[in-house]
Amino acid sequence: MTSCHLVLGAAGLLLVIGLVMVFSASSIEAALADEPAWAPGVQQLIWAFLGLIAMGVALRLPVGFLRRWSPIALVGVAFLLLLVLVPGIGVKLNGARQWFDLGFAHLQPSEVAKLVFALWGAHVLALRERYLTTKSLLVPVLPVFGVLMLLLIAEPDFGAVVTLGLVLVGLLWAGGMPLKWFGGFAAGAVVLIVVLVQAAPYRMARITAFLDPFADPTDGGFQAIRGMYALATGGLWGVGLGNSAMKWNLLPHAESDYIFAIIGEEMGFLGCLVVVTLYGVLAFAGFRIARRAADRFVQLASIAITVWLVGQATMNMGYVVGLLPVTGVTLPLISAGGTSLVLTLFIVGILARFALSEPAAVEAQQHRTRGRLSRWLLPAPGSAVDPVRPRRRPEDRPPRSVRGTGRTVVHAGSALRRAPAEPLPSVRPAPAERTRAPELPRPAEPPRAERPARAGQPRPGRRQPGSGGGPRRPGGAR
Repeated sequence: MTSCHLVLGAAGLLLVIGLVMVFSASSIEAALADEPAWAPGVQQLIWAFLGLIAMGVALRLPVGFLRRWSPIALVGVAFLLLLVLVPGIGVKLNGARQWFDLGFAHLQPSEVAKLVFALWGAHVLALRERYLTTKSLLVPVLPVFGVLMLLLIAEPDFGAVVTLGLVLVGLLWAGGMPLKWFGGFAAGAVVLIVVLVQAAPYRMARITAFLDPFADPTDGGFQAIRGMYALATGGLWGVGLGNSAMKWNLLPHAESDYIFAIIGEEMGFLGCLVVVTLYGVLAFAGFRIARRAADRFVQLASIAITVWLVGQATMNMGYVVGLLPVTGVTLPLISAGGTSLVLTLFIVGILARFALSEPAAVEAQQHRTRGRLSRWLLPAPGSAVDPVRPRRRPEDRPPRSVRGTGRTVVHAGSALRRAPAEPLPSVRPAPAERTRAPELPRPAEPPRAERPARAGQPRPGRRQPGSGGGPRRPGGAR
């Protein structure tokens, strides 16, 4: 249960920090727009409540259910990514057609695609574990990644492409991909990035602003410079909660993309250190779950989800401090967002569900009594039973007997690899003839008179009682 507590504890603290900082960073902007200052914070609180419900549902989902439905979910997600590109159905915001308008919120199918791809990839690699090679490791995971990547580029959503690549790296690394292949993937990623940057002028502007933000401080480097100023203003202890100056419309997207800069300004370096430490605890718990899990699917999915969440957080904090170019990815569990927060909490619930399937957790459950509150909050630990068996090839199927015929049916593909269908009659060797040992001559018995008397027998020459006559004489006369 330690891994489950680490996941839920770290995610819960990050969620609390996110709610406080979203309320602080968005209150001024809401007030300037003639809205209640508390409205964005309350809206984020409602989404967090819905996310906690989704996390509770994920905690009670069987692992086999996730495996069985992952292929169907992958087809559904690919259809949604195609559907969002249709004008009139997909909503276009900030030059990208990435959302569905649900009336009360906007749904981004690219976020769902990351989770589904992680679960489906872990399912496929777990099925091929018995005869896993480099080719079976790449196919069909890599082609499916290519299809999803093309659909995301068509939106366009470069940040989703990068985070989906993190999921792919986690799957291949956990699956045992040789390191030399990662070098080839890195070279291919560099070529792809160069092509995408050359294809869109705004991406080229982001790269230029990353290399020298002060070359264009009023346009391309404006956001990066304001973010670094916010971190520098906070110092060690920060200026205090609610006292940020950059949230007065000086830092764009202060409540979402650049919320880490507001954390550094109001809570200082120590506040940033707490956030980084909590993500480190989440990473440690995810890898601990993968190391202690007995099911291969749980191992692969745990590593893919952990690399995704922690890698996305690293990218967000990296471009805020100026170490990475701006990609637009949010800070998980902290940045403002509706459906993205619900989905992230659902992912945390899946990771905690994997922790409950550890053999140590299942064994500990048998020797302890849980309270009513514990049973209500967390389900009982249960082993991850693998309900999905790999499809056996004809040569791997055992022979089956036909009732009433005495024959055994063997598949054609296995006729050359298995024993004959009908067993050969066993021929028992003839038993060897028994030879009797030659009988040795018995020693001659001594004369009757010379035999020693036995106990209870009369001695020779003595009359037996009741015989009625004296001793016999030679010749038969008495």
